[in-house]
Amino acid sequence: MKIDEKKIVVTGGAGFIGSHLVDYLVATNDITVVDDGSNGHQEWVHDEATYLEGDLTDEAVVAEAITAETDLVVHLAASKLVDTDTPRRQFTDNSAITYNILERMDDVGVENLVFTSSSTVYGEAPRPTPEDYAPLEPISVYGATKLAEESLISTYAHSHDIQSWVFRFANIVGPRLAGAVIPDFIDKLHENPDTLTILGDGRQQKSYMHVEECIDAMVHAVEHADAEHNVFNLGTRTTTSVDRIADIVAEEMGIDPEYEYTGGDRGWTGDVPRMRLSIDKLAALGWEPDQSSDDAVRQSARELIEERSA
Repeated sequence: MKIDEKKIVVTGGAGFIGSHLVDYLVATNDITVVDDGSNGHQEWVHDEATYLEGDLTDEAVVAEAITAETDLVVHLAASKLVDTDTPRRQFTDNSAITYNILERMDDVGVENLVFTSSSTVYGEAPRPTPEDYAPLEPISVYGATKLAEESLISTYAHSHDIQSWVFRFANIVGPRLAGAVIPDFIDKLHENPDTLTILGDGRQQKSYMHVEECIDAMVHAVEHADAEHNVFNLGTRTTTSVDRIADIVAEEMGIDPEYEYTGGDRGWTGDVPRMRLSIDKLAALGWEPDQSSDDAVRQSARELIEERSA
């Protein structure tokens, strides 16, 4: 599917990844952003996109956003915390949003859906983890809700003629990122440049991908994969430890703090301490990342430090 001169609805388009995606798509497409503002900011939405504020658990909001003229829905909206105080609400809300979107698409004949899933659907799997790894055993409610949403999308792809592209993300980083390790370290070190508290033991190893490469990979896959239901991992071929992230952030800030650790092999309940996704399936389509995981972390650290000094 060529993404050009299309009417596209982007749910969660005021958030971190969504707003960058809208910035990319708006040059050649008619974009409507739907967002409740819980994870994003309206000022991040490109001026040339139409902005609709609303809660997608409300079927009326979904009906207003998605019409028979819509060519593609890109669904990023979600409650995103892995360790949340309201796990039941996270599961029911995220599942309801995806069900509402699929039901509306089926009702008005919209045939194309992009969905942003997560590496958390795999749980603690062997590395590198391919898309056909089984059994999928998530260890967080966030991972469980992403897996449930994927199942709904698969059903509609196979039984309701909705072509789908599902992307299982590694850790995506870059400008506007919040609630993640890099901005957390920057903020802590602004407050106290002498000491940095690190969750867990600092040896957690994960893949990090810059948001610009993430969007480029998504667009490439949508334009080159044509099965009725397409599932792709998105990440880099390398990993970075939490200690290494702390080193990179400190280097970019020009400081040399002491590290303190909360202990344990993971940062929080539901944290997968080691993750690297196989991206061979995406590479077979002709796309490879230019950056390593360290490169993505360093670029993101520079951008986020600059944001905070602006």
